[in-house]
Amino acid sequence: MCVIGLGLIGGSVLRAAAAAGRTVWGATTAAGDAEAALADGFDASTDVVAALRRAADRDALVVLAVPLTAVEEVLRTVGECAPSCLLTDVTSVKTGVVTAARAFAPQARFAAGHPMAGTAESGWRAGTATLFRGAAWVVCVEDDTDLAAWAEVARFAIDLGAHVVPLTAARHDEAVARISHLPHLLAAVLAAVGADGGPVALALAAGSYTDGTRVAATRPDLVRAMTEGNREALLPVLDEALGRLGAMRGSLASTGGLAVSINSGHEGAQALASARQATLSGVRVALDAPDARNGLRALGERGGRITALADGTAIGEVP
Repeated sequence: MCVIGLGLIGGSVLRAAAAAGRTVWGATTAAGDAEAALADGFDASTDVVAALRRAADRDALVVLAVPLTAVEEVLRTVGECAPSCLLTDVTSVKTGVVTAARAFAPQARFAAGHPMAGTAESGWRAGTATLFRGAAWVVCVEDDTDLAAWAEVARFAIDLGAHVVPLTAARHDEAVARISHLPHLLAAVLAAVGADGGPVALALAAGSYTDGTRVAATRPDLVRAMTEGNREALLPVLDEALGRLGAMRGSLASTGGLAVSINSGHEGAQALASARQATLSGVRVALDAPDARNGLRALGERGGRITALADGTAIGEVP
């Protein structure tokens, strides 16, 4: 397999794939990341074209791990150098990537992906071979998704230690707007408000502040790329959050009570804990069945996950 982009996620993919016994090479336009990967003993270069041509020659899986703003340019190169490759990506917004893949690499056997894993750090040095262990990894199922390609991408994610959640790109984008992109925006606000309190506020900052602002340390260009790139799904979610904040402000000003807002937040936290502790039941989806795509998407919508693939069947669990 071939990984294009060797930052936190791409570098972790390269490491984890090698640890899983796959033959893997990578390329990036960031010379520092390529040099660091080489120094660590990995097959890496700054020649993206050569890496993709090698992928075409060896019928390799190509994984795009570039920033969202670079996806179209890299997909054009894929379309020129490895047009019929098995292709996936690990970017945090899916609808735009699916559209771009159809436009610029239409012959590729494409299944969009997104591992729900990461840190506030970036670059090759931030990556680890264990980043994806136990993580949810969305592999998108659209009406035109080749299920054989989907299965290969899902198997790759499982090999790296993740479990697979099958969803449409649109459903993925709405969900991550709530549990990833909105938290980044709220962390930015919290960090700015705290810093505006000056040295006294920062000297008193403890767990609630540091927990709430952790992701504000992420590189700003990366946060901008994913939040601005998911504008359509993020705007209504941001409006929902602003509505809740407005109601909280109104209650505090008029009655002095915040019980409704605080209790609903506590219930939300309990819902997450319950979901993580839910009893799971086994389920199988035959990938050659006429309704296989609907079956996979229904599993994902129920909060289910695929943990293995065998004999043309996706084996999973649902709450």
